[in-house]
Amino acid sequence: MPPLAPAAAATERPDVAGVAAPPPTAAPLPIPTLLDVYRARRVVDRFLPRTPLLAPPALAARLGCEVHVKCENLQPIGAFKVRGGLNLLSLLTPEERTLGVVTASTGNHGQSIAYAARTFATRATIFVPEGSNPLKVAAIHGLGAEVVVAGHDFDASFAAAAEAAADRGALFVHPANEPRLIAGVATSTLEILEAVPDLDVLIVPVGGGSGLSGAVVVGKALNPRLTVIGVQATGASAVHDSWRRREMIAHERVETFAEGLATRVAHDLPARIIWDGVDDIRLVSDAEMRRALLTLLETTRLLAEGAGAAALAAAYAMREELVGRKVAVILSGGNLTLDALAEALATERPW
Repeated sequence: MPPLAPAAAATERPDVAGVAAPPPTAAPLPIPTLLDVYRARRVVDRFLPRTPLLAPPALAARLGCEVHVKCENLQPIGAFKVRGGLNLLSLLTPEERTLGVVTASTGNHGQSIAYAARTFATRATIFVPEGSNPLKVAAIHGLGAEVVVAGHDFDASFAAAAEAAADRGALFVHPANEPRLIAGVATSTLEILEAVPDLDVLIVPVGGGSGLSGAVVVGKALNPRLTVIGVQATGASAVHDSWRRREMIAHERVETFAEGLATRVAHDLPARIIWDGVDDIRLVSDAEMRRALLTLLETTRLLAEGAGAAALAAAYAMREELVGRKVAVILSGGNLTLDALAEALATERPW
């Protein structure tokens, strides 16, 4: 089959200013390998059952192709990131576990670190921005982590968390520039390709970029012909824009209801992996994600949050390109609030 055509270059959006981010000053982090992912799988398999990979006929009929849904919303924290947290915490030294870990999150990454810290008896402090998803914040509390509300958005929380970690001498866990996290979340792609080795297209939502990075590492190693596509929100497009321009981009703000995608900046390690390996990155609107989450609910009875529905939203937009192909979409998380669900029901309809 001919390769998919890349999307047209996005036009500049006057409401979201983009500036080049400063270059990293530390030595480059190592890119995780397929061997690292197989090692991570040993850890993940000790603590988590493998999530289902469904092929709903009703969804295939609407898209016009064979479509598989990787149900990471069924993880114990309701999101794929738990894989990375478990792998990272399993590799800490005794001293690092004693001093504890600090990170910043809009919700799912924080739950991942909290869940893994509880598993490995380690203190965890999670910084979250104001107005974070209350379900996710409550879940972080419930897992035993300390929660600190700081900053108006993720990147402000990130800065506060890094400062706190330095003050305490604790390990700061970067939610994107962390090879051990990427290797852990990549086990999801490994499971997909073991189940469907002749997959044609894999579509992955993109926030900080760990999930897409893992998909590239595994997908291109196991099946070089696999087309790997990332998906970002139109109002939070830093990774997309950085990939297009081949320079690190930071936006002044983000505008999306999908908090799992709401990052203003691109990060160095995912960028190095994505720029060299991804086939395309598409943008979807909030309305498209709302329609996708309602379609998932109607056709599969699966609940997706905004970021979790992003891959399906992109698949629907690309449906004419996907005819006759085997496609997998990662439903990365299902931590949707009732208010967000009500807004989707009030404003959109399934396809």
